[in-house]
Amino acid sequence: MLRMNTSTGNLVLTQNGKVVWSTTSLRKAESPVALLLDSGNLVVRDEKDANIEAYLWQSFDYPTDTFLPEMKFGWDLRTGINRKLTAWKSPDDPSPSDFSFGMVLHTYPEAYMMKGNQKFYRSGPWNGLHSSGSPHVKANPIYDFRFVFNEAEVYYTYSLKNSSVISRLVLNGTSYVRRRYVWIESTQIWEVYTSVPLDLCDSYSLCGANANCVISDSPVCQCLKGFKPKSPQAWSSMDWSHGCVRNKELSCENKHMDGFIKLPEMKTPDTTHTWLDQTIGLEECRAKCLDNCSCMAYANSDISEGTGCAMWFGDLIDVRQFSDGGQDLYVRMDASELEHTSESHKKGGVLVAVTASLAVATVSGILIVLGLCYRKKSRANVKERSDFSIRSYQNSGIQEADMDLPVFDLSTIAKATNNFTIKNKIGEGGFGSVYRGTLADGLEIAVKRLSESSGQGLTEFKNEVKLIAKLQHRNLVKLLGCCLEGEEKMLVYEYMINGSLNSFIFDQEKSELLDWSKRFNIMCGITKGLLYLHQDSRLRIIHRDLKASNVLLDNELNPKISDFGMARIFGGDQKEGNTRRIVGTYGYMAPEYATDGLFSVKSDVFSFGVLLMEIISGKRSRGYYNQNHSQNLIGHAWDLWKKGRPLELVDKSIENSLFQSQILHCIHVSLLCVQQNPDDRPGMSCVLLMLVSEVELPEPKQPGFFGKYSGEGDSSTSKQQKSSTNEITITLLEAR
Repeated sequence: MLRMNTSTGNLVLTQNGKVVWSTTSLRKAESPVALLLDSGNLVVRDEKDANIEAYLWQSFDYPTDTFLPEMKFGWDLRTGINRKLTAWKSPDDPSPSDFSFGMVLHTYPEAYMMKGNQKFYRSGPWNGLHSSGSPHVKANPIYDFRFVFNEAEVYYTYSLKNSSVISRLVLNGTSYVRRRYVWIESTQIWEVYTSVPLDLCDSYSLCGANANCVISDSPVCQCLKGFKPKSPQAWSSMDWSHGCVRNKELSCENKHMDGFIKLPEMKTPDTTHTWLDQTIGLEECRAKCLDNCSCMAYANSDISEGTGCAMWFGDLIDVRQFSDGGQDLYVRMDASELEHTSESHKKGGVLVAVTASLAVATVSGILIVLGLCYRKKSRANVKERSDFSIRSYQNSGIQEADMDLPVFDLSTIAKATNNFTIKNKIGEGGFGSVYRGTLADGLEIAVKRLSESSGQGLTEFKNEVKLIAKLQHRNLVKLLGCCLEGEEKMLVYEYMINGSLNSFIFDQEKSELLDWSKRFNIMCGITKGLLYLHQDSRLRIIHRDLKASNVLLDNELNPKISDFGMARIFGGDQKEGNTRRIVGTYGYMAPEYATDGLFSVKSDVFSFGVLLMEIISGKRSRGYYNQNHSQNLIGHAWDLWKKGRPLELVDKSIENSLFQSQILHCIHVSLLCVQQNPDDRPGMSCVLLMLVSEVELPEPKQPGFFGKYSGEGDSSTSKQQKSSTNEITITLLEAR
């Protein structure tokens, strides 16, 4: 029940006599009344106050996911009220999600979309005409808009030009967009008028520091003029997160040695570290920037008048270039770079500095690898091993160019892991052991130390090193280097603090830490990683051993696919491969692969479908037991589906979730992925679309391997010993 407390002037919502919500007004009123205005604003005011707009409280100060005309998006600096949008958790759950859009009070304010604490999209600062990142938002027949920035308030607002038009802005937490809708009376639907983020270049800091995103180019990321990739290897693999660094550092001792290059049609950089003076012009702005050694760039703050000065300090983050509608940005650099750029324009505009830098970096990298490989080492606390010479390295079939990443000394790895002590061991399987370690610079690592009985020889070791070194994606584990010395074969990965996915979903206590939202995010992350392997990377790669223990979780529970020792590369037109020796893990292998040795992207899709079922159910596919039947997990899911009771598959810790329709949708997708016929399984691009949208799905047919399995747990053709908590990968490996 909603009622007015006449003694305090507050609106109070109660249920069963208990207060569940109330307004908080700092002023009391003699005759408080609540009114719902035509604008949609619910207000509380004093009926005896002659000023009808002197509100004691108004709902427009506390928006949820919707931004209506005449609302203010931003800050009231007098009261400290921050009017920001927060998306619903789902279309059926209006409780606030972790996806928000709000104004940030930098010296030069701008708005950010946030996913939790992570920046997702940045509007760019107001430049007198529009937000720097939205040049497409111009004068139009539907609405007017303006930005207010003074000592009392910082906000954006809009008003409709025609009272017959109905429009609203909505922040969507499912698709992670902010859309403007316009009501179309003739069709009785809400039509999307504008939407942000608009494209890939709107992804926050996609290209890293000091780089420029151009959506019409391929690849979309380029270093700014006068800069080069910080990590040439990563950059060439389209991992742009490291950004760019200067070709030549600035000469701060002599400001006359520096100058500026003009970059047109730009979205100006992140304003976290800026200085603003709206009273001076561009020439004075340039002089002030030159006088400050930390100033990296400057621009007009108001391009409508050609006035105002904004200066940026430190790295230039989240920069993009538009085809039109952007603004001029002046980036500081050494005079020699300006001369070089000028000469390059005379020769046709070809800038060779970055290319030369890449060549130098590549040659340097090869020399470093050669130097490391030639070094001999022995430590008293490491058992004596044969010296590692360049000859043995080459005889192994692994050439320097094959590695394409650092080679670590055995002594370095031994020191980092405290000589591979039990205390540092964090995992064990058929391949060997995994140790946690810390390098001298403080970087935490995970060392995969292959056992002699693992079956992974030099060929498989080489395969994993070559593959992962060429792969860069946020949902793939990052390989930092390797060690091959004597009989030792080790891979050095980034350390994932939360370990593997199976340690969560199959553990009664830890599984409760994974609510449905986290599980769904993990599913989507694995999907994106696998899609990258199959389609979006430079190579088409079949993983062949996708399972819960080969998915690692970082500190934010983002999934990263690992263990590429069994993976195979396909040629550009190759659709299917064949092998007489099967590798992988029973319970995850597709029927055509397990029985006939046929593998393709669709065999990975089958494994992914099994993994989806495990994430949803919290049960292992292999060794699953149900007292009512002897089927495996796939068979159990299929049986429940046919009986119209698929939600009985769901893990007890999430069975009361508010997302039952989405869970049901994911069960449906998992069954489509484990179809008997590979042609009936969707590709990973379709899987991603199915997961994140409400597209109508075809009815699944009878899945493959839905019957009873013999034996318990995960077994292999090599009959290796297994533990109760680790799957065993088949290790009869084929030659490549």
